[in-house]
Amino acid sequence: MDFPLLIFFAFLVMVVHGFPEDYHIHNSTRHHDYCVLGAGPAGLQMGYFLSKSQRDYIILERNSGPGSFFSIYPRHRKLISINKIYTGRQNREFNLRHDWNSLLSDRPDLLFQRVSQELYPDADSFPIYLSMYVKELGLKVQYGVDIGKIRASESESPRGRGYILVDQHGLDYTCSVLLVSTGMWDPQKVQFEGSDLVEGYESIPLNPEEYKDQAVLILGKGNSAFETAQSILGRASRIHLYSPSPVRLAWQTHYVGDLRAVNNELLDTYQLKSLDGLVEGGLEDIAIVKNGEDERKHSGRKKQRCSSGKKRRGQFYLTLAELLEHPDGKNSTKITAANLPVYHNDNFSLRQPYDRVIRCLGFRFNFSIFDGSARPPSSEVTRGRLPGLTAWYEGQGTPGLFVLGTASHSRDYRSSAGGFIHGFRYTVRAVHRVLEQRYHSNYWPSIKLSVSQLQSWLLRRVNEASGPYQMFGVLGDIILLRGSHCEYLEEFPIQALPQFSSLSGHRVSKHGLLVLILQYGLNPTDSLGPGRAESEWTRAWRSNFLHPVLYYYDTLPSEKDLRHRPAGWPLPRPKAVHHMVEDFLTEWDGPISHSQPLRRFLEHCLHTDLRAFYAESCFRFSLTNRKPPLFCRQGYLRKHGVVGNSHLWQHAREAGLMPSEQEYASPDVDPSFPDYLTRAGASVSSAINVDF
Repeated sequence: MDFPLLIFFAFLVMVVHGFPEDYHIHNSTRHHDYCVLGAGPAGLQMGYFLSKSQRDYIILERNSGPGSFFSIYPRHRKLISINKIYTGRQNREFNLRHDWNSLLSDRPDLLFQRVSQELYPDADSFPIYLSMYVKELGLKVQYGVDIGKIRASESESPRGRGYILVDQHGLDYTCSVLLVSTGMWDPQKVQFEGSDLVEGYESIPLNPEEYKDQAVLILGKGNSAFETAQSILGRASRIHLYSPSPVRLAWQTHYVGDLRAVNNELLDTYQLKSLDGLVEGGLEDIAIVKNGEDERKHSGRKKQRCSSGKKRRGQFYLTLAELLEHPDGKNSTKITAANLPVYHNDNFSLRQPYDRVIRCLGFRFNFSIFDGSARPPSSEVTRGRLPGLTAWYEGQGTPGLFVLGTASHSRDYRSSAGGFIHGFRYTVRAVHRVLEQRYHSNYWPSIKLSVSQLQSWLLRRVNEASGPYQMFGVLGDIILLRGSHCEYLEEFPIQALPQFSSLSGHRVSKHGLLVLILQYGLNPTDSLGPGRAESEWTRAWRSNFLHPVLYYYDTLPSEKDLRHRPAGWPLPRPKAVHHMVEDFLTEWDGPISHSQPLRRFLEHCLHTDLRAFYAESCFRFSLTNRKPPLFCRQGYLRKHGVVGNSHLWQHAREAGLMPSEQEYASPDVDPSFPDYLTRAGASVSSAINVDF
């Protein structure tokens, strides 16, 4: 082989073995069945379910690690999610009711408490936990991929539609299903006269000394506003919070996104008249005007403050834009303290100047990365801050695009916990079950129960299950009645009931269905006042606090039924409804207050006697009734009663319930026993599988 040919051959080897990976990265398209956008808690939770079901997926994250939001927010580093690790219970499912930070997995030890034992943990703990979650579960996450544009594409696959994601290097990622879990990063802003003079929550100094002896006006009354106020409460001279709505307290509204007690110390200093306060007023119509430092009118005060070592930044006045004499844009520099208009009332609440004005209005979803073909509409419920979604979290008008996590909160905005980790970890699981049914023909998981076991299963769920407990009024258990047995489906989005069959793969029979949810009462009440709770089971429907409710429908509710449901009801009016009376301990296990009323309700819906009997009674019924009670037919007649228990067998003979001449060496294996019952007139008709 001559020398030029050797060189050419070596070049080919180098091309084949040296460049393919680099070439693939920069010049080809990567395709996956599922693309998960964002490696926050919702994205990783979905990654776990996709990994467990062995699907082709990738999680794309723009930063260098998971949970990057928590590396920045909350700014003052204390989470408001409860990390209650001591409950007095060893039941893992029950404990998740009070663990608001852990993600779901099949690893009982993969809990947030491994990184923090604090009731309100430091925010830096959460990225550590998420990194641990990724590593120990082996999730497929690709970091450093900043997706800047998303568009829909027509596909030749059976799904018919896909999505193309373009990153910062121009590389395309294509997928059949797009799962958006980007959270909410864009600060919510309101444009008004002088809004450019306002500092943002996302960039304010964190050192309380920066606010020493300063008057501070905070726009907003949510947790970010109160968190900011709390951090400077001991340094600022005066703190006022201003927004259109009065402050809403979580312990009054039962909504975890409202003001939490861990941040509300300013309420004390306001009500006890210690210079701080809350004021209501519109934001769009106000004006913030800066008083220049060179004004002679305030030079004396300036010199006095400067001599004390305080750095002057100029002061800000709040007024109405319509009262300005010389409005000339967002920053009206011609307006000074000398010609600043005031209200006709000389005790206007915010008439004194401020050293700082801070915007703390929360965040909004980033719609800008979607083009017209892939952009979900904005939700009217959230005033455009969040995308509009179906009841199963698919974008309205964007098939195959689902929104997960905080950004999916438009479905239960201000009513449940879907915008928070302890809520959306369950809605993510519900979305995964929808995906499994739609794209892989895997029915929604169900458990087959005999109706005689239904009451016990319901009591177990209301006393242990964490999904319906956290996502109250949103996720519910569906019980499909099939006559002598039922199918039990857990945590279905109840607003999607009209689409139940297509989303779950299950059909509703002529016997109807039951829906179990937890919900708060509809009547306003003083959460801390006398008479706030109901204790009498006969008035359970008047319960104010969280309690289980069962709805019975003989047919599946329609879309029209759902639209015309009574005001405040999570579901349409049912054929029958049963409230289990609220309980101070959230333990619905009282024989008289909880179990017996529940049984009577089930008997009414099922037209069946669901009482439990001793084996001796079942034996007597079998000999004297053509059709013994259901409990006996599905238990005792399958040799679960007297048969196999020598003590009860002997007792039955001594009590005269069995002829003394009947002597079986091994009654539990005697093949003639079912025949004997048949001849006695008993109905041996049950063939229900009770192994679940």
